[in-house]
Amino acid sequence: MNVLVTGANGFTGSHLVRALLDRGDRVTALVRLSSDVSRLQGLNVTYAYGDVTDRASLDKAMAGIDRVYHIAAFVELGLVDADKMRRVNIDGTRNILEAARAAGVQKLLYCSTVGIYGDTKGETIDETFERQQQEFSSAYDETKLKAQELVNAAVADGMDIVSIMPSGIFGADDPHFGPVIKNFLKGRLRVWAGGDRVTGIVHVDDLVELMLLAMDKAEAGEHFIGTAGDLTTREMFDILSDAGGVTPPTELPEPLVRLIANILDPIGRLFSWNPPIGRERAHYVYDRCVRITSAKAQRELDWKPRPVETVLLEIVQKLR
Repeated sequence: MNVLVTGANGFTGSHLVRALLDRGDRVTALVRLSSDVSRLQGLNVTYAYGDVTDRASLDKAMAGIDRVYHIAAFVELGLVDADKMRRVNIDGTRNILEAARAAGVQKLLYCSTVGIYGDTKGETIDETFERQQQEFSSAYDETKLKAQELVNAAVADGMDIVSIMPSGIFGADDPHFGPVIKNFLKGRLRVWAGGDRVTGIVHVDDLVELMLLAMDKAEAGEHFIGTAGDLTTREMFDILSDAGGVTPPTELPEPLVRLIANILDPIGRLFSWNPPIGRERAHYVYDRCVRITSAKAQRELDWKPRPVETVLLEIVQKLR
């Protein structure tokens, strides 16, 4: 099978590339000339140099391709370049869909996010949930929802596409949560915010397995949530503390965190800097609660993600 992976040099994309190669697929990795491809070093992949925002480069990359895994996205919260995020997440997805149709690609998998469902207010929801939140918590959520709408419209127009909605993606080499866990295990993380914040967790390799199962088995238009379960930040640090023998970080009072966020936001705008905590991040920590279940994927695809605690303990073992 000839397969194209967008975002192949990223965290999830690189794990997907390895899994595809392990099962004998011929993989083409879509990367920019300026991309850091160290995650793909030593792998037998073909590089297609281009960008999801450049339709011509996609037409060239998809020549002879049977399946496409569209993983590339601009993922960030806080003070971000919203125009760039729209170009990558919305326009880029539109380009991928149009190029895939033109190239006669057999099937496409789109990596979405549970963020498209919006705030569920603590209700555990599945793929049938209809978004209740009217406004958007971030440019990321807005752009990914609009991209998902493009995907859904393409399915209605006859394209064979399945969508995966991951929760928080974890792994020892994860560029987002990994450094936090690493600093914690080294005793460098003394304080934290929002112990009651709920986070869904899935191991990156389990997510990749879900993608492969969905691509092989799922019918056009199907959506699958990818999560092993959720837990609060406080519960997560308790597990990491027991495994690593490190004292859990002190939880900062909510009023103090919101005050710091209100101070750092205008400073960040002034100096074009995305602070570690700003109003948008504080909103995610205190005002938004998304709970999800992956029962459908486990039932229909026989997907078996490792339990949340196992995910965290394996990361601790690898990092230590």
